[in-house]
Amino acid sequence: MDFRADQRQTQTLSPRLQHAVRLLQMSSLDFAAMLRDTLGRNPFLEAEDGDGGEGDAAAEPQAAGSPFDGSDGFESPAGSAPSEPAADLDLPLSADADVAGTPEDGGDRDLWAADSAGQRRAEDGEVSALDLMAVETSLTSHLHSQLNVLPLGARDLALARTIVESLDDDGYLRTPLDELQDVAGLDPAPDAQEMLIALKRVQSLDPAGVAARSVGECLLLQLPAIDCPAMRGLAQAIVTDHLTALAARDTSALARALGEPPARVEAVCDRIRRLDPRPGWRFGASQVAYVVPDVIVKKVRGEWKVQLNPAIVPKVRLNQVYANLFQRHRTAGNAELSAHLQEARWTLRNVEQRFSTILDVAEAIVRRQHNFLDYGAMAMKPLGLKEIAEEVGIHESTVSRVTNNKYMATPVGVLELKYFFSRAMISANGSACSGTAIRGLIKDIIEAESPDAPLSDAEITRQLAQQGLMVARRTVTKYRQMLKIDAVERRRRVA
Repeated sequence: MDFRADQRQTQTLSPRLQHAVRLLQMSSLDFAAMLRDTLGRNPFLEAEDGDGGEGDAAAEPQAAGSPFDGSDGFESPAGSAPSEPAADLDLPLSADADVAGTPEDGGDRDLWAADSAGQRRAEDGEVSALDLMAVETSLTSHLHSQLNVLPLGARDLALARTIVESLDDDGYLRTPLDELQDVAGLDPAPDAQEMLIALKRVQSLDPAGVAARSVGECLLLQLPAIDCPAMRGLAQAIVTDHLTALAARDTSALARALGEPPARVEAVCDRIRRLDPRPGWRFGASQVAYVVPDVIVKKVRGEWKVQLNPAIVPKVRLNQVYANLFQRHRTAGNAELSAHLQEARWTLRNVEQRFSTILDVAEAIVRRQHNFLDYGAMAMKPLGLKEIAEEVGIHESTVSRVTNNKYMATPVGVLELKYFFSRAMISANGSACSGTAIRGLIKDIIEAESPDAPLSDAEITRQLAQQGLMVARRTVTKYRQMLKIDAVERRRRVA
């Protein structure tokens, strides 16, 4: 029997650091809800009155000159966050959200510190009506619960969780797999094959169609639900090769291309349209999504300035009176209070660290993309997570978490921080162009087309090539769908 000692140096995150990472990835609304819960059960934390007096300013836990003072007085412009369409099909869609409250300055701290579970119980010990209310399950929670029961090793589970955490609310994976290799934070880093296996594993979970990278892939993942093999095979051919004709409801063209009777093709198309192009929206669909910008960008004396949105920065501080009393009368039997005091100090540090990191990343993005703010989408530069990570001095995975569910209010609207990142596409003359700039050019081309003779995706591809941009036709189709522009058949029909 051969025994060998294998020494490896690996990095492990402490529970506290893991919690800090989760806090960094939260949206502002989720973070506010978490902080409100902490305020309610920790006697050493208190919310400030926020009346703007000098006493409150002096009691701020942040140092003078920190990004929390909100002294620039920027105003948040109105706008809405753009969303990417998942389909060019005429299929039923719905909306989802996760609405959370913001911290409020309450009255009696004893009421805040009461056990929330006990509050939901009626005084006679019976279950109250609130206990009988259905609890919404998020898509990520639903997927994680399925991963937890699978016989996976630690590495495979970490890769699958990375895929799940990168999904958009509609269930699509729009982040390239090669970018997720560094986000996983594993040593050694996973290769392309490992990431593809992790993706297939997540795609096998419920709901069917989750983790798809395109509309076609989403529908293909749901085709096993069709019981009839012949109908399933015909549906696969339509989704794989004739998705545009399906979206245009051009049954005659489909029947000619497939060599099938029009009635049979129409029946298969109706079955495909009953599939769900947004599988992630089944979770939490009864609520409304509100976007609150985390940072505000405004031009001041010819320069773009970035400021944290004062509305999302919590005014929370350490209750110094309670802390001093505890320190003077501290005994060995006060372990629980000691833990509360430690948690309070740690929470304040995390609040400051979270918002200073968001501000640093936002400022770095604006420095790189100031031309976009001046001239529009055509001036957007290619930008990767690595560039911002190197400039700010943090890991790429941290940049990914900071830009997740974080928004920037600009003069052109409220945009997700991820909107400013795109891979470089090389033009014929060797210069780099971002995908956002190409989308803007496609939009301009379509807006300039003749209503009587709208351009097909192939014709748009040829026009881009004449301008030195070698873009595949399927890429043009994807960008057109992201712009929520109908296919040429529908544009011609409208005209």
